[in-house]
Amino acid sequence: MAAKEEQVKFLGKWPSPFSNRVELALKLKGIKYDYSEEDLSNKSQELLTSNPVHKKVPVLIHNGRPISESLVIVEYIDETWKSNPFLPPNPYHRASARFWSKLVDEKCLPPLWDAFWCDEKGREKAVEEAMEALKILENEIGDKRFFGGDDVGLVDISANFVGYWVDILQEIAGLQLLTSEKFPKLYKWSQEFSTHPIVKQALPPRDKLFAFFKSRTG
Repeated sequence: MAAKEEQVKFLGKWPSPFSNRVELALKLKGIKYDYSEEDLSNKSQELLTSNPVHKKVPVLIHNGRPISESLVIVEYIDETWKSNPFLPPNPYHRASARFWSKLVDEKCLPPLWDAFWCDEKGREKAVEEAMEALKILENEIGDKRFFGGDDVGLVDISANFVGYWVDILQEIAGLQLLTSEKFPKLYKWSQEFSTHPIVKQALPPRDKLFAFFKSRTG
């Protein structure tokens, strides 16, 4: 395990599910860290210096060395602090977890986001694609408590948007995508995920997140 005196700083944005992935990882590992909330309309010099390529959050700064991109950071945290591992020991299962984490980012988040925020003209197609993405995750979670098995793992962390943000955004948009009737297994997982004692501490307050996104609707 990393030494207690090591310096860990996290640059993030509280409503962002990508920033929240890092916060989840840090909380699940029990790592002490300093948090800096970024104003993305007036980016700090620390952010620009730490992530000069993308100039985006999240960024983890460990002993003065910055790491960018949420899933890269989560895996770095898992490799650096060995307790409560996010990835299984078996190489095949580790590869499978990485595959599903990448699939969440590439195949699930874009259509879900579009379903909530696209105009009426493109909404029908976006909703159809979002439902297909949720069906893929429904089949993968099966009868497991978490994607990682008995406890939260890499795939669960990567799917935090599905587990928490979707319920809020579908209420704002007047959509019914992830429901217990349509996707009972995935819905059950979302409840397990959002009420997990440590995960619950790391998620932004529901009313605050609801108000944030509601204020950004037309």
